[in-house]
Amino acid sequence: MGRVCTYLNFAGNTEEAFTRYSEIFSTSVTSLMRFSDMGAPVPEHEQSLVMNIQLPIFAGHMLMGTDMLASMGHELRLGNNTTIVLETDTREQADHFFTELRRGGDETQQQGMADMPWGAYWGTCLDQYGVRWMISHTAE
Repeated sequence: MGRVCTYLNFAGNTEEAFTRYSEIFSTSVTSLMRFSDMGAPVPEHEQSLVMNIQLPIFAGHMLMGTDMLASMGHELRLGNNTTIVLETDTREQADHFFTELRRGGDETQQQGMADMPWGAYWGTCLDQYGVRWMISHTAE
């Protein structure tokens, strides 16, 4: 079954933030992946940073996060720190949402739907209203 999640970007303190959120919501992190876990080609000082972390927070809502990488030119700023995540039931549904959400949006701020090394069919875009969307489908 599909779900909607909130994805947060941080400037190197994702783990600290999620530790605090874990305390606030009295819940535990269900998944933590570091850039080193994926063999990401990043400098040694960024290897231990968080690539993806997941924390259920309230009424089935999942909070996700990552550390932005200076080595890849990432810069945290208002507007790119929060993304709405749609986890779809099918690839076709993922393609539909991506196609419709990107229509009229900023084409320089999108990454088309593609199979990713972590097993998901994934893409991201900025819609015509300046809202960031991440669309993901993982086969069961």
